[in-house]
Amino acid sequence: MSEQYYRWRNRDIRKQVAVLDGDTSPSVLLKNALYLNVFLKQWIKANIWIYQDRIVYVGDQLPANQSDMEIVDCSNRYVVPGYIEPHAHPFQLYNPHQFAEYASQTGTTTLVNDNLIWLYLLEQKKAFSLIDDFMGMPVSMYWWCRFDSQTLLQDERELFRNSKVLEWLNHRAVIQGGELTSWPQVIADDDRILYWMQEAKRLGKPIEGHFPGASEKTLTKLKLLGASADHEAMTGKEVIDRVRLGYQVSLRYSSIRPDLPTIFKEIHEEGLNHYEMFGMTTDGSTPAFYEQGVINQCIQVAIEQGVPVEEAYLMASYYAAKHFNMQDRLGSIAPGRVAHINILEAKEKPNPISVLAKGKWMKKDGKLVSSGFEIDWDHYGIKPLTMDWEIEENDLQFSLPIGLEMVNDVILKPYPIRIDAMVNRIHDHLPESFLVLMDRYGKWHVNTLIKGFTKSLGGLVSSYTTTGDIVLIGKCKQDMMLAWKRMKEIGGGIVLVHNEEIIYELPLTLGGMMFDGDIEKLIEKDKELKAILKEQGYQYDDPAYNLLFLTSIHLPYIRITPSGIVDVKKKEILFPAIMR
Repeated sequence: MSEQYYRWRNRDIRKQVAVLDGDTSPSVLLKNALYLNVFLKQWIKANIWIYQDRIVYVGDQLPANQSDMEIVDCSNRYVVPGYIEPHAHPFQLYNPHQFAEYASQTGTTTLVNDNLIWLYLLEQKKAFSLIDDFMGMPVSMYWWCRFDSQTLLQDERELFRNSKVLEWLNHRAVIQGGELTSWPQVIADDDRILYWMQEAKRLGKPIEGHFPGASEKTLTKLKLLGASADHEAMTGKEVIDRVRLGYQVSLRYSSIRPDLPTIFKEIHEEGLNHYEMFGMTTDGSTPAFYEQGVINQCIQVAIEQGVPVEEAYLMASYYAAKHFNMQDRLGSIAPGRVAHINILEAKEKPNPISVLAKGKWMKKDGKLVSSGFEIDWDHYGIKPLTMDWEIEENDLQFSLPIGLEMVNDVILKPYPIRIDAMVNRIHDHLPESFLVLMDRYGKWHVNTLIKGFTKSLGGLVSSYTTTGDIVLIGKCKQDMMLAWKRMKEIGGGIVLVHNEEIIYELPLTLGGMMFDGDIEKLIEKDKELKAILKEQGYQYDDPAYNLLFLTSIHLPYIRITPSGIVDVKKKEILFPAIMR
């Protein structure tokens, strides 16, 4: 792709202009297209000329030079801009490359992605080289700049050194700061993060918040500190409260927060019928949630909830692009924009029959088209896990007085441990299981109990966590050890063992965090994991999120982290990690 960061070279622009003069033929002509003009909010019949990866003309005329172009008759079709996912976590078991390819099949052709995993897996120079590679994809891949780890690391200051954060902020593929999970520290006295926020604003890059349940006073303070947007509104009232203060709000429809139908119903009941301050996001859902696509699902919900069709598409394209100051490149069908275009059978059917991404077909007439793009993960050192150390019997000793009790998939509260944990197996009639967080390099561990995860499962081991460290959960130490050994053998992933038998395994051979394979296959494995865990007494809906967020301190009330057991509200280490 010539544009890479959507800054075309002069010679490329001259060629694009030459198409209008008839000196050069377009690459693709979409003829007789009834397209959504996002500026007029009207459907207009036009011919759309595309040269390589850019739209060069939209209007009544046909090109004078038609010597080397593909002509697609769009009669009886509707044409809309490619959809934008403004808040992607592209490593929820899947990997960014395969997720982007999969998302494009249902029309999502731009992703704004979390950079957190690269901070853990790669040194900075390699991370930047990798995201440069991603910009060669037909799907547009942009990134955030994290200001905190979302947990308590033993080397937090080094990972978030000032120079490193500023380099991320200044990278051309990084278009926002955040998401700001460390907002309590910023409100209190963290001038280091406040400085990074102001640098992001100076660079014209918005700050994405993470403000669940925030009061009017807190939201106002965060506005003064520089926050631009938030995706954590869970009710219509919370949406309106944010919009009233000037926040851009990404309305969420995700595997753990499928709030979108209720949000639209409630904001309509309040009389709000202006949508310019909204985008829509799936917020890094687990694989099975994406069986029907990505942002196309959000558009479908919006239409079903009475949002005008034109506004539903604008929320998924132009309004998001405008928020990121990218409206001159993305989010519309107009001269000069990147050729991200979806062709629909009907206005009310946002799952497209054909998709163009940077002028390349990702799907045509209902058939998928391979982009031919690949990422050489091995080149970046993102390989199967290799661990040359073993868990010993004394690593599975449990003596802490406080455990973690599940409230739902992601909320944990403390509780006093009253059972005898100095046993090899916890009886099925007790709600507790053993819980261990083990350093992936074998240097430390944190041991406690978790209540409510399973009624009977012998052992689960996962290298899929926020920090990339290893979680062990189960009723039986012997099963946990067997799961650990199998997880090592497959190079990282999630393994379940019951009664000394391996009953499930999901290889995550990209750094122990990501699946290297088709999303369709991963969706089936995700469904299987949920079904097995529910059979073993898991009470909630999204166990992969539970494994991911056990170590995350952006959610209440207590967490198990690389530093130890942490009181989230006070940011206090209640019991430190034990060095091995």
